[in-house]
Amino acid sequence: MTQKRILITGAAGFLGSHLCDRFIKEGYHVIGMDNLITGDMRNIEHLMPLKNFEFYHKDVSKFVHVPGELHYILHFASPASPIDYLKIPIQTLKVGSLGTHNCLGLALAKKARILVASTSEVYGDPLVHPQDEEYWGNVNPVGPRGVYDEAKRFQEAITMAYNRFHGLETRIVRIFNTYGPRMRLNDGRALPAFVGQALSGKDLTVFGDGSQTRSFCYVDDLVDGIYRLLLSDYEMPVNIGNPIEISIKDFAEEIIKLTGTTQKIVYEPLPTDDPKQRKPNIEKAKAILGWEPNVSRVEGLKITYEYFKSLPEYNIVHKEF
Repeated sequence: MTQKRILITGAAGFLGSHLCDRFIKEGYHVIGMDNLITGDMRNIEHLMPLKNFEFYHKDVSKFVHVPGELHYILHFASPASPIDYLKIPIQTLKVGSLGTHNCLGLALAKKARILVASTSEVYGDPLVHPQDEEYWGNVNPVGPRGVYDEAKRFQEAITMAYNRFHGLETRIVRIFNTYGPRMRLNDGRALPAFVGQALSGKDLTVFGDGSQTRSFCYVDDLVDGIYRLLLSDYEMPVNIGNPIEISIKDFAEEIIKLTGTTQKIVYEPLPTDDPKQRKPNIEKAKAILGWEPNVSRVEGLKITYEYFKSLPEYNIVHKEF
């Protein structure tokens, strides 16, 4: 039996590296690709000696080619943290548009099935709660977050165009807030931002009054949902996330308890277009994929905190206080 070959773009990133691990474990030959603009080679260095892993330092927005047979593509190349996509807005738009176009073209040429990573941000600041896949969203296309939100919305549109016009096998996953090892400390998302502040002796910054909600999914659960979706027959978007909702203020208090720090919570104005609610309806994932999250937030946060404590960045910060 021929070993299946899969290309994973954004392979050195948080999610991409965990996907590399999963497909290596499942017996695939994994080809990782990343331009390292936000990715980190430390996330995949343990894979480099393996015969069934290879890595290309490439920008998929410019050109993407992989020699030989290719059965699957996972397109996960994109900044995902607000700090990143507000700092590199043009690259964010390019990877969602040109990069997706290039990956779809490669999938067509190789007759490969492609799964693209969309996001709950396509729902914007939602007027429907919880968010299901039939909701079209409430997005500001010209606001600062539009560079990410609209890149992902375009990504979904061009993916479905390739599906309908070319008959390409496509899958779309809408990813809700995810956390776990290999997140960057202080990357701007709630968990690493709070932990980074707690470890450096700073008060935890909550934007707005903290009543806005998020739903946090542990990375292993998310990866399992993506794996099931890729191998399913379903072509329309599917939400993958944890439907247990928590306010940001309560989440900050959980992090204070987790880290054992004595800092307090301080409040700053809510960023433009920051969603007030975020909770996935996962009935479609349950019915079609037989998937739902298994890792509790208590368990997942403990594992993630242990990872943060193992980082050189943590040791540098920790010794200063």
